[in-house]
Amino acid sequence: MPFRATSAVALLTLAFATAAGAATHPLSTIAERSGFQKTGRYDEVLTLCGGFQKLYPRYVRCIEFGRTPEGRPMVALVVTRTGAFTPEAARRQNLPVLLVQGGIHAGEIDGKDAGFLVLREALEGQAAPGALDKQVLVFVPVFNIDGHERFGKWNRPNQRGPEEMGWRTTAQNYNLNRDYAKADSPEMQAMLRLVNEWDPLAYIDLHVTDGAKFEHDIAIQVEPVFAGDDALRRVGRSFRDGVIKDLAAQGSLPLSFYPTFNVEDDPTSGVTDVPSTPRYSTGYFLLRNRFGMLVETHSWKDYPTRVRITRNTVVSVLQHIATHGKEWARIANDADARAARLAGRTVPLDYEASEKTRDVDFRGYAYTRTLSEVSGTLMTRYDESRPQIWKIKLADDVRPKVSVAAPAAGYLVPAAHAAWVAQKLQQHGIDFREVRQPLNQAQVETFRATKTAFSEASNEGHHRLALEGDWKPEARDIGAGALFVPIAQPKARLLMALLEPKAPDALVAWGEFNTAFEPKEYMEPYVAEEVAREQLAADPALAAEFKKKLAEDPAFAKDPAARLEFFYRRHSSWDERLNLYPVMRTSVVPR
Repeated sequence: MPFRATSAVALLTLAFATAAGAATHPLSTIAERSGFQKTGRYDEVLTLCGGFQKLYPRYVRCIEFGRTPEGRPMVALVVTRTGAFTPEAARRQNLPVLLVQGGIHAGEIDGKDAGFLVLREALEGQAAPGALDKQVLVFVPVFNIDGHERFGKWNRPNQRGPEEMGWRTTAQNYNLNRDYAKADSPEMQAMLRLVNEWDPLAYIDLHVTDGAKFEHDIAIQVEPVFAGDDALRRVGRSFRDGVIKDLAAQGSLPLSFYPTFNVEDDPTSGVTDVPSTPRYSTGYFLLRNRFGMLVETHSWKDYPTRVRITRNTVVSVLQHIATHGKEWARIANDADARAARLAGRTVPLDYEASEKTRDVDFRGYAYTRTLSEVSGTLMTRYDESRPQIWKIKLADDVRPKVSVAAPAAGYLVPAAHAAWVAQKLQQHGIDFREVRQPLNQAQVETFRATKTAFSEASNEGHHRLALEGDWKPEARDIGAGALFVPIAQPKARLLMALLEPKAPDALVAWGEFNTAFEPKEYMEPYVAEEVAREQLAADPALAAEFKKKLAEDPAFAKDPAARLEFFYRRHSSWDERLNLYPVMRTSVVPR
């Protein structure tokens, strides 16, 4: 049967089932009762959360795990037939935990309505029969709650339905799916507490794409697949491919990569598929040795279609966790143990695709690219009445882009930065301890930046910083009150992603240590001139070095400030801490 017919039959089946049950079921949603033309406000989520617990008291708990900046409760439903309604109970019973999260971008709200539908069907044995006997499901209907309540039409102008929806970012204008590593927002800090408590085996992040018009209706991406622990990569690929197979059998056209073109609005430019950095959910959870799944329905499908496909995805995930969860959890625990033995080993911090590509068939539409009199550039116009197979170049030969050897023992954070760094480490569940005695002339590795580049524009409230340089041995005095962060722990990869200065989402990359790379003291030019003459007269070798640099470096020769700094750097007043990253590596565990 052609895809369109299959999709229509499945959609009608869902519509009939919904129409028959929504009028009488006490836990039906506004979405169901409207034929999936509308979605409810957050008060509906609170009502349903309590309603599920009241109607299914043996199987559901409604919990609050945080408050938003505007004071709204952040709620999750803990759903299981095992009685394990606490993290401790789940661990005692050796049960895998599945965390499904909707509404991180609150205009992309398919996951909320699909999730409530799945819960009801699973609890009543209509979907994923027996799955709740073998796992604990933690369902967060809406992550970005304040954004959800910034409700209105056209909040997602490139999306078909619902009639009104929430806003992409939080009340503080944070994009939560850029916040996993830096954890600035109160919402993310609450989510990380929930994650640290429950330690979910898999974290399912429900979204809707932007982008071009085409026939594919969903993309499923999982990590570890390209990155992270090798054994988990094999499981991640099986998990991803199993869900994709289930969706295809139900009439969908799923993709295993995010369908965004290398050149915006140009299908001929191809697609590149590489692991996300840990600011994103899928890039973050692989560093915890757990599975992150990014689910992206296609924005140009209508809301009933998108909710149905999201519902099918969550059901598939429940079934796979029920079937394989205990075995996958064992492999994940083994990965924890392997991560605790990374000391001295080379660890990739960032990835890229090689120039190698392969041709894939992509279900698009006929299109034209013509010069627009409005924008003045080439614009693509799609004809949805004419499906067309595109041959696109997919670059997915993934290679490490940045790799660093893990420290032999761990990291040292001086007392001046200990308080706020400790708070960040606690948010991520990373182990550390205070060094109570001073370390005099400790043999450590330090990172002195040879080049710094601050971003001109603010990104998520930060002026990001790119550094060049390398770790080098050095003896330094480290006062009492410093932090020692051991590399021998399960979250070693996450630790390196936060503290290695070349990691793309390290704390230093997000500008958290910017003051260390800002000159604060200076020497007046007329003073530097006098100092330079004294140094030249006193040190013939220095005079020769200066003369050689003038001859070999034309840019230096033409730069008066650089010429004077040449001498200032050799003066005792020079700030030796300038461009010194305020985190050190150690090969010795301090007492």
